Amino acid sequence: MSNLQKIYSDIDFTFTRKPVTNDVALSYDSQAVIRSIRNLLSAKHYERLWNPDLGSNIQSSLFEPISTEITSIIETEIQELIRFYEPRATLSQINVEPLPDQNAYRVKLSFYVENATAPTTVTLLLERNR
Repeated sequence: MSNLQKIYSDIDFTFTRKPVTNDVALSYDSQAVIRSIRNLLSAKHYERLWNPDLGSNIQSSLFEPISTEITSIIETEIQELIRFYEPRATLSQINVEPLPDQNAYRVKLSFYVENATAPTTVTLLLERNR
């Protein structure tokens, strides 16, 4: 019996072309999952026409004064987003750090992609967007 691994792929949003086929390049496995999580964190409710529930209130929380309550709300929103909308990732650790001087939050995520043995760690900066 052969040992097949799942390979996840998404379009690479830098829109670079493959040199031979001139197709849009793809990102694979952990890079594809990281890209998906970034897209989920920036999505708001009712932005997706056929999936209005996809998204969170993270962007509106960024306009609130920085406090421990808002930090825990953002952490909970991120956990729920990944649990419900990104089945390829199993969250192992999350750390949301407020940066009051920058009016932002630094989010450090550690998760396992389904076909990987080592955790993937990514650090994101959540800032206000209008």
